[in-house]
This record gives sequence, structure tokens and C-alpha cells, in this order.
Amino acid sequence: MNYEGSDRDRRDARSDEAHTDPIGYRVDEGSEFHRAVHGPPQHQEPHPRSSRDADREHEAERGALPQEVGRSRAATRKDRAASSRKRRGRLIALVLGLVLVVAVAGGAYFAVNKFGNRTTPNADFTAGSPGDGVVIQVHPNDTAQQIGTQAADKGVVASSGAFLEAALLNNAITSVQPGFYLLASNVPASQAVNELVDPASRVGNMVISEGRQLHDARDVNTGAVKKGIYTLISEASCVDRTGSGTPTCVSYDDLNVAGAVDDPAALGVPDWATDRVEGVPDRDRQLEGLIAAGTWDFDPSAAPTDILKQLVSESATRYEDTGILTAGANSGLTPYDTLVAASLVERESLPQDFSKVARVILNRLAVPQKLEFDSTVNYSLDTTEVATTDADRARVTPWNTYASEGLPATPISSPSIGAVQAVEMPADGDWLYFVTINQAGETLFTRSYEEHLANITKVEGGFLDSGR
Repeated sequence: MNYEGSDRDRRDARSDEAHTDPIGYRVDEGSEFHRAVHGPPQHQEPHPRSSRDADREHEAERGALPQEVGRSRAATRKDRAASSRKRRGRLIALVLGLVLVVAVAGGAYFAVNKFGNRTTPNADFTAGSPGDGVVIQVHPNDTAQQIGTQAADKGVVASSGAFLEAALLNNAITSVQPGFYLLASNVPASQAVNELVDPASRVGNMVISEGRQLHDARDVNTGAVKKGIYTLISEASCVDRTGSGTPTCVSYDDLNVAGAVDDPAALGVPDWATDRVEGVPDRDRQLEGLIAAGTWDFDPSAAPTDILKQLVSESATRYEDTGILTAGANSGLTPYDTLVAASLVERESLPQDFSKVARVILNRLAVPQKLEFDSTVNYSLDTTEVATTDADRARVTPWNTYASEGLPATPISSPSIGAVQAVEMPADGDWLYFVTINQAGETLFTRSYEEHLANITKVEGGFLDSGR
């Protein structure tokens, strides 16, 4: 989108944004809301004007109208007094109108009566008796009033008005990000806002890195455990609602059981993946690749099935945004097979070679020729290393592409969006072979098997040795 206008226009726009509350109303000094909350400014005009000056301006506004001739001074003073009273009346009406506008726009910030001279405070809890923690959700573009309504509905605060009042007095409210937050219930609104703006209150937030699998995997050479997606969800679900210091969590085992149910729709599986998911030979692995890499927010108080359903359905949207539903016109793959191929691209190469490896996959499938990827051998073993043994490669599994032609039964990891796009739009080339020759990820591509064998001799010493 192109925007026209001067730099000053853009600076003015940013300035306006900096002086608006989460609701979108201006709250800086001099705004209508500021005057309603804090009263009129406590300073005088730099050059006070007398009533006579005001009268002269009023006369000037009237223009060169003909004046009555022969009126007495008393009559003239009477007219001026009447005019002054009329102007004061208009001013009072304007001020009251602004107060009423602010009261409505602020979500009943105060109950205004008696011409704005008296206020009724919003209901608020007293300090000292907090209840158990409650999870509330901040949606994208939520206003402070919407957050306050949710907080009041869940018993965090006594009224949304009290929350709004406290939010507008806390500058940090503008830093709150969409997500889930654990707030104590039955607390003063100011405390609830303080908890909301505290980053430590955020719960159900996690990052799934590219190439992550559902289940934990162990590095063959170092013994280090690479946490799977179910472990990451379990850790992110831990919340201490009672303040006892002992959090409750959704367990890894509960997530694994929930992810293996026979009803894909209950888990948010999209229509384009349903048939293949129903045919997965290992139910524990049926959601592999369907929870996308990236940053996620989920309700940690939700049931395991509901958590997985949210993540899977929102992941489907992310994948569909890449064009996965129509990419088959170029690649010849179904949307689900595109995801499977992308997971291989993710595990076999670095981003700079994604599109080339994607082309190798498509070229081999077209021959047809076995893919023979070590990553597919490692997947069924729940271990990771660059190389594999002859025995491992000979073991027939639904994923081992040394033992079977075609793609694996499921994705072998959660691919990045970049890997998905590489399969949708692969590089042009006739390559059938590639080999990574060092830890830096340098990869050599060729169509010739003889040249491929020559490239293998360039592999740095020990790089492709198996640790098994």
C-alpha cells in the first residue's frame, strides 16, 4: 500500500498515536478526556482579555451592521449584559456536552450528574483478599474497556469502569500484547492492571522452532534431548492459580493421548488433510507437521483436545495463506504432500538451499526414484544425526525413504513457511542428487550419479560418520 503525504504528516500521526489510550481516544493533556478526569487547566491565558475586549470581538463578528441611532447609554449597557449572559450560557452548554461525550466514550468512566459537579465512583474491590488466579485473553485490537468487561465477568475486578479508570492511569497499558494472562481474582482494579502489564503474568506463550517434531528426540552423538512440541505445550501450560508455588500443567502424556483420537475434525484437522490423517499407521504421529512452527498463544486452562484443536486449525490457516491449496498446479502435489515434502526440505537443508532440495524431491518423484533421505530414517527412531547406519537404512518403516519409494506417510517435522513456499515454487534444475559436505551446510547438487560420488569424496572427515 502506498501512502502519500509529508514527513510532518507522518510525524503528526505518530504523535497522535502516542497520546491515545488502548480505546483509541486522546488522553494527553488538553484532550477532552484529560479535562474531564483532571479538571480544567490550572493556568491563565498569556494575555487575559477584559469583558470589554470580548464585547469588541463580538461586535466585530457581527460585521458592519447598521446600529440604532439615539439609544441611551443605559439601554446599550442592558444589551451588552444580555449578550454576555447568552455567551456564558452557550459556554456552559458546550462544557456539559463535552463531559457527557467523555462519559459515554469512556465506557461510563464516571456517573456524571448535577452538571458535572459530583461523581459516583465505579465499584471496586478492596485490597487484602485476593482469590485464585483467572486466565483472561487479550485479543488483537482489544480496547481497555473490552479487557475490563472480561475481567469483571470473570471476577477479577468489581466493574469494568474501575478497570478502565485504572488502565488510563497506567501508561504501561499500551505495551500489553495479545495473548493470555493470569490475574488474581477479587482485587482492586489498580492491582489487576499492574498484574496485566507485568510480563510475568503472561501464560500459554511458546515458540516452536522450524523442524521440530511432536515428540522428544535424542541426539545420537551428544545425548541431548530435543524437546518435542508436546513438551513445549506442556511447559507453556503451567500456571500457579492458587499462589502456592506449585503450578498445574497439562501433561505430555495427556497431550499425546488427545492427539491420537480417531476423530480428526475434533482436533481441527483441515479437510485437505483429513483422509491422509485417518490413514496414518501410527496414531501417535497423526498430527505431525500440522502444528506450524512459529510463536503461539493458547489458553493453558483449556482441555488438551481444545489446545490441540486451536493450534492445528490456526496452523492450517497459516499454511493456506502460502497458497498451498493451489500450488499443486505447479508442483503436482496435493496440499498434504506439499507439507510432507516441505518437512523433508526443512530437515535436509539450510534456507539458502530450500528451493534446490525441493526440486530434487520433485525430480526424483517424477522418475520415479527413491528419495533416500537420512532424515526419514532418523524420524522413526526418534533420534537425530546427519548420517545413519546400513542396518537403520534397511529397516522398513512407513517413513524410511531408503526402503520405500515416494514420500513418507506423514511430515517428519513442522516445516517453516519458507520450506513450504520452496516446494510450492521450487528452483529450476535437473538435479537428482545432493550432499552436504561440512558443518557450515555447504551443499553440492548434480544430476549425474558419478559426479555425486565425486562430491561425496569432498565431505569433511567424520562429518557423515554415524554415532550409533
